[in-house]
Amino acid sequence: METKDVFKRAAAVAASGVLVGSLAVVTGGTANAAVTGIAAEPCHVSMHAVAETGKRSFPSVVGWTPPALSRGGYAPTFTSGTPKIASRMNWGADPGGSSIVGYVVLGSSLYRSVDIHTDGEGGGTGEFEHTETKIADGWDKFTMIEESWAGTTPTARNARYGLRNDGVLFRWTNGFKTVASAPGFTGIKAMTLISQTATYDTFLANTKAGVLQTIRIPTTTPLKPVVKTVRGSTWQGFEMMVADRCGTGVLLTAIDKDTKSAYVYKLGHATGTTTPITNLGKLNEPLGDVAYSRYTVDATPPLAGE
Repeated sequence: METKDVFKRAAAVAASGVLVGSLAVVTGGTANAAVTGIAAEPCHVSMHAVAETGKRSFPSVVGWTPPALSRGGYAPTFTSGTPKIASRMNWGADPGGSSIVGYVVLGSSLYRSVDIHTDGEGGGTGEFEHTETKIADGWDKFTMIEESWAGTTPTARNARYGLRNDGVLFRWTNGFKTVASAPGFTGIKAMTLISQTATYDTFLANTKAGVLQTIRIPTTTPLKPVVKTVRGSTWQGFEMMVADRCGTGVLLTAIDKDTKSAYVYKLGHATGTTTPITNLGKLNEPLGDVAYSRYTVDATPPLAGE
């Protein structure tokens, strides 16, 4: 199958939750069972994965018990340096084709990644145009990059976030022109966005001490995050987490980079220590890429986990 065809089908999966044909060879729970033309009733985590070589793919975790993994398509390889971390990647329809846009740290620099695919009509080539535009240096010191849009329109509020290895949390608005920051997050191991509203964004984070917590970041200035404990222990084993919408909660994929093991949890709406959490089990297939982030489409509704 050509890369461009898989690219389109991966976008369709993210948009509709439908697992189709060879794109969805399920390896968890039902070994090697192809799910053809069946709407995925459980929640799922659509992801963008980056290997150490820069190769990219679009796996999806399905919230069955035990959870299952479907392997999606591919996009052009990153070439400007060794991948470190990535933000969510978003698919959108463009005149004459479509595009995937997001941010990635390659080597010590932050890049804006754009993949434009023309459909072959109106003079289009039917191929990819891949660009990596450098935004800034010094990003080898960061352990998280994320972008949040609180809506599905071009005018919706948006912000970009970064966590530096000295524990300083940054928020950029108006592109990267306006910056606010707050110290005090040196214990964080992983963060994933779980809520997007007109007045705040919320991350779910785990700490080196094993605490699972929410970090609500109001849109106001100065930056004053509000931290609440969700669980007080046992969550220290994960270096990466990716959450996707599941009703008013989230489906969470938590990854242990040392063992390449991934565990899947269903979290209800976050309410501190009373937040309901269901352990759906361990994925039967390892997740061994260096960076995982959420994969969305223009029509994806905002996260509503807190």
